[in-house]
Amino acid sequence: MDGEVVALSRVVSDPAARDHLRFLTCGSVDDGKSTLIGRLLHDTGQVADDQLAALERDSRRFGTAGDELDFALLLDGLEAEREQGITIDVAHRYFSTARRNFIVADTPGHEQYTRNMATGASGCDAAVILVDATRGLTAQTERHSRIVSLFGIRHVILAVNKIDLVEDARTVFESIAAAYAAFSADLAFRSVTAVPISARHGDNVVRRGGRLSWFEGPTLIDTLEGLPVEDNRLSRPFRFLVQYVNRPDPAFRGYAGTVASGCVQAGDQIIVSPSGRLATVSRIVTWEGDRLSAEAGDAVTLVLKEEVDVARGDVLALPHARPASVERFSASLLWMDDRPFNPARAYRIRIGGRASPVKVVLAGAGAGDAAGLDLNEISVAELTLPAPVAFDPFEDDPAMGGFFLIDRETGAVAAAGVAQAALGQTGHIYPTAAAVSRRDRSRLNRHEGGAIWLTGLPGSGKSTIAATLERKLHARDIRTVLLDGDNLRHGLNRNLGFSPEDRDENVRRAGEVALLFAEAGVISLCAFVSPSVTARQAVRERLAANGFLEVFVDAPLDACRARDPKGLYARADGGVIADLTGVGTSYESPSDPDLVLDTLALTPEAAADQVIALLEDRRWIPVA
Repeated sequence: MDGEVVALSRVVSDPAARDHLRFLTCGSVDDGKSTLIGRLLHDTGQVADDQLAALERDSRRFGTAGDELDFALLLDGLEAEREQGITIDVAHRYFSTARRNFIVADTPGHEQYTRNMATGASGCDAAVILVDATRGLTAQTERHSRIVSLFGIRHVILAVNKIDLVEDARTVFESIAAAYAAFSADLAFRSVTAVPISARHGDNVVRRGGRLSWFEGPTLIDTLEGLPVEDNRLSRPFRFLVQYVNRPDPAFRGYAGTVASGCVQAGDQIIVSPSGRLATVSRIVTWEGDRLSAEAGDAVTLVLKEEVDVARGDVLALPHARPASVERFSASLLWMDDRPFNPARAYRIRIGGRASPVKVVLAGAGAGDAAGLDLNEISVAELTLPAPVAFDPFEDDPAMGGFFLIDRETGAVAAAGVAQAALGQTGHIYPTAAAVSRRDRSRLNRHEGGAIWLTGLPGSGKSTIAATLERKLHARDIRTVLLDGDNLRHGLNRNLGFSPEDRDENVRRAGEVALLFAEAGVISLCAFVSPSVTARQAVRERLAANGFLEVFVDAPLDACRARDPKGLYARADGGVIADLTGVGTSYESPSDPDLVLDTLALTPEAAADQVIALLEDRRWIPVA
């Protein structure tokens, strides 16, 4: 009866006066996580009569506690979980005491489902790490602790469960607590509190006494109520991640998203990152009407006074406290894919609302080394993107510094990561916005800028078509520039060879040149073999806001050999050229180009006309 009185007394205060604590429970299989949360719900008066009746029925059918209630069944909602007696998915539950509201995530203990535990850690303020007193610390205990630390959780409660099952419980508890304190000393925890409990019997969970009368410290619920809630989003610099460009009609352009941190007011000057363009917030729009300000957590649409280019994935900030603009940074990775990390595979990164190709090099490994990283392992890595992104370290702003790696072939989440620090000097260099906008240049030129990327085997006809296209567009007063792969290798790219890395760098540099011309309102005609799909995709994404068309100049290898306009195939056959694409190295054909030109069926004039028709259709140039 005393336990019932305590439980009822904890839910009678004014809910509006309580703060919220989000915490997760984690530990090895059968350490009692679900039982503990079920016990918390029951002993704090959160289980309704019909739920209690259902629990009694389920305990008889699935229970593992004999004739007693099996509180784990309150959470193990999946049929597979009940049949196996383990937690597979992350289960969230809500309960309250007189002092605080709680959101608890019950995360899997089985090693196979550690990735789900990492998902549950996101956004939590604290962690309750369970240890079975009969087994002590395990490898999974240490793994979970490292993940908790990695994802920014700074307060840990070490709940030593099943303490009623061991002899000399005090000595066992003190030994486990000391071992964990020594292990966790190098982790980034601000507080670690060890608490002995018996989740099955409820000892030292909500009420004192029972089998743990020897323990004079706080109960688990007392410890949870006393932990600090550190929501410092308002004190951080303003960050607004653009999730959607809202244009319901030609008269309205707004940028929808959620304020990740800080606050903003109508009339504030903001800067668009990573581009560096300045603008002024003219309106803050919500479904309830306009507001004068917005702060962390608010979902709003910002309307800017000036016409500036803002795209999904851009970050709006205040000019005096802007994020860095970087292409390379260090990070810690938790590998979440059943397939081990493979540097030869193509990965994408989703960071701060932006998606991009990424090259990953694990600490201590070269770019081409097959350094391993298996499921649930953690490693430091260096990440390189083809274009700058707005960057804040995870420690400074979790919304900006957390990211996922995606396997481009399977679409599966390969890793979760936290950004640590910018590499090189780019973290201290901010782009300077152009004084003349793209729209103004387009009005002056009477056409759009962009890049037409002609790719294909050597001898397929890229340069010939590009030259014909340049002549035809010039005759129509269209401003163009021809960027030919061979020409750039005599100047800007003369220090590059023909290794896969150098070929990708050749394409990257050409893409940067094309971007400069596109921003100036000029159409770049780019003729490059560019054999790598990944390298071409990186250029496409770099030019996404300025216009990019991939044109596959398609010709069979035999036809290219027969043409051989520069004698390259003859020299490759004679052993003079070792890495000619199509002979010594492979060419990756585009899977979804904007246009395919069959040069066996088309003359250069006809091929150029098809490109011009595409430009007219996409409204890059006026129809003749």
